[in-house]
Amino acid sequence: MQEAIRFPLSLHRMCELVEIGRSHFYRQRSQRPRWGLTQEVILRDQIQRIVLEVPGYGYRRVTKQLQRQGYQVNHKRVLRLMREDNLLCLRKRRPWVPVTTNSRHRIPCYPNLVPELHLSGIDQLWVADITYVRLAQQFLYLAVILDAYSRRVIGWALEEHLDARLTVGALQMALSTRHVKPGLVHHSDRGVQYACDRYIEVLKVHDIRISMSRKANPYDNAKAESFIKTLKAEEVNLCEYQSKGEAKQSIGHFLEQVYNQRRLHSSLGYLPPVEFEENLASREKLAKSEQKLLN
Repeated sequence: MQEAIRFPLSLHRMCELVEIGRSHFYRQRSQRPRWGLTQEVILRDQIQRIVLEVPGYGYRRVTKQLQRQGYQVNHKRVLRLMREDNLLCLRKRRPWVPVTTNSRHRIPCYPNLVPELHLSGIDQLWVADITYVRLAQQFLYLAVILDAYSRRVIGWALEEHLDARLTVGALQMALSTRHVKPGLVHHSDRGVQYACDRYIEVLKVHDIRISMSRKANPYDNAKAESFIKTLKAEEVNLCEYQSKGEAKQSIGHFLEQVYNQRRLHSSLGYLPPVEFEENLASREKLAKSEQKLLN
């Protein structure tokens, strides 16, 4: 038997069957909320808020931050929205920069100990570096120390000079906020500020092992170099500081409140350094409790 040909019902016929007029149908459809458009507007607004808070975020970190906030979104959609709203991060290189590393000295240097390390926790390796900060009429110099495992800034100092007081100031802050564990290694470049007697003496007093990059090899201190790049792109190059006080306040806020507390790091599973350390401490505490139960 030949199968009957089926035709879809027309709008007029469907309205007759449910006993409503076509005008009523169109009126109800026009009043229906446009959920897709509303959600996209909300998502665009949230993306703009994230980028305003951390201007250096690319679409991958913005995606992870949105997911942490409960949004069901993938990186392709975020990339499209950021491109349409001109929010993609564009990093500009600046012209002439002052030299912050002077390794042409006769002070003894130390071998690179980093390759032999296998990090499993915090306070096993600290990395240090120096960079410049441009003001309207002068340069300032920033010394920083990071925990290589958590990428957390644990010490910093901002001064108008490049002598040992700058690096020692950052080191003293790190020593006042962290616990020096046996075998802790401090790694830096071969600059005179790190090789001088004053700095080396502080490290030896606290039984900290000393490590330095090979000559003309910045990759040996890659984690510190990477941090400096982030600092320049997300803070320093975006501001026009008028004074040392203004620069110190703004940079301090970025280091302590933004970078340590809120900035997501791909190497940490897209967690901020402070949250990563807190999770690490919780796991260690749980492991100790389980070990006590077993004993």
